[in-house]
Amino acid sequence: MKKLIAIALLSGLAACQSTPRSSAPLQPKLPAPAGSQTVTIAASPQAVRDTLVASAQQKGTPVIQDQPNMVVMERRMTGENPALDQEFGPSDNGDRVIRIRVRFTGTPCRTQAVQDLAIFNNVRTGLEQSFVLPGNPNTMQSLQGLKRSAERGSGCPAV
Repeated sequence: MKKLIAIALLSGLAACQSTPRSSAPLQPKLPAPAGSQTVTIAASPQAVRDTLVASAQQKGTPVIQDQPNMVVMERRMTGENPALDQEFGPSDNGDRVIRIRVRFTGTPCRTQAVQDLAIFNNVRTGLEQSFVLPGNPNTMQSLQGLKRSAERGSGCPAV
């Protein structure tokens, strides 16, 4: 019986020692679905969130969801757009919007941000349709702008 207890204790001790130790808490890795864009920012998640919200307010872009690890903004598209009508169908029973979702997680000096884009026809109606948009150089430039703004004054070493 004593041998069985000793083996169980040694097995438990070995399992504890095989676990890697880190002084930083583990953060979940954000999934980046096809078409999304990602960047690592030398700032805290709170600084990233604050920068996103301030930038949206400055540009007059409505923030429709503001959470500690996600900000969702919408930009209403006005006027006729035959190219979008041809690609996604008409938005003739409601507004058409571009929805930008930025999710982020990390530590005080290393935040991973993932940006997803979608276009919505007839938003907030019974005929609402959504289409995922792939990122492009313009939207990546916007994400890089977020990175620069959030890192400014963060006191963190560049990543």
